[in-house]
Amino acid sequence: MNEMNVFREELWERKNRIGRVLRRGPVPGLLHLLKEVDAALERLDDGSFGLCDVCHEPIETDRLLANPLTCTCLGHLSEQEHRALEHDLDLVGQVQRHLLPDENLRLDGWQFGYHYRPFRLASGDYCDVFEEEGSVFLLLGDVAGKGVAASMLVANLHGLFRTLLSDGRDLRTAVQQANHIFCQSTIASHYATLVGVRAERSGALTMVNAGHCTPLIVREEGVEHIDSTGFPLGVFCDAEYQIHRSMLHPGDGLFLYTDGFSEAHDSLGEEYGSERLTALLRQSGHLSPRELIATSMKSLDSFRSETALFDDLTLIHLKRTV
Repeated sequence: MNEMNVFREELWERKNRIGRVLRRGPVPGLLHLLKEVDAALERLDDGSFGLCDVCHEPIETDRLLANPLTCTCLGHLSEQEHRALEHDLDLVGQVQRHLLPDENLRLDGWQFGYHYRPFRLASGDYCDVFEEEGSVFLLLGDVAGKGVAASMLVANLHGLFRTLLSDGRDLRTAVQQANHIFCQSTIASHYATLVGVRAERSGALTMVNAGHCTPLIVREEGVEHIDSTGFPLGVFCDAEYQIHRSMLHPGDGLFLYTDGFSEAHDSLGEEYGSERLTALLRQSGHLSPRELIATSMKSLDSFRSETALFDDLTLIHLKRTV
């Protein structure tokens, strides 16, 4: 189903819901909202949906996904609308920062460190670390797109996995159920890559990789690459996922990252890439998680010189201590 059909279904659903409420009696503001929905449906019919009323250029996709009634691009918002948007984005950023793991979290038998750098105020990267019944759960994901729409889906994933894993489900089942829910509750153009990890105090790792960047196990003898075990979340509702199992010994670690790190470019357009990262981990794998994260970011910042980042970026390193 293409995006326009998805927008049409969503608008008709809104129209029907408003109609059901209005049949019970007048509600202030709902008639105006109904007119806005009807106007959006007319724009879909005449081909002008998604074009700015002022300049007739395409409206930013993430804003349409967040609100299909939007009629104006960012460049032609009024001053009042700009202030309201900045306020909303600031609130979204605050909510996302609140959802990030506590950097001082003490884990039984493990150390961890992470670096989270959103491209804008609102990020499409999903990062969580927590303990549940003696196991450490680590989740890192990347929602397709940027901005408010992607950040809303990040919050959705955060709540989904906290709920599913806290209810005692095994990792594979939790990922499959989260995929099913995510697939049914988002439009066709949205999906999310994800790595889910369960770490036991014994050093046993259980991992599911739903189309995410290759996880790297850092050992004294070298770096091990772990392949993906399934499709990204939201692609196929009934997708099944496979488990990868590893054993980490004291001093071994697991390094995860989003493609904002590996696909960052230098001034000549060359990607940082997985080979450069692997070489760095071979040299610096003995460092503590926080030190390794700092060394990785220093390497990236030196590589990209003055070239700006163009995507959200998150790194996580989990290291066995006993």
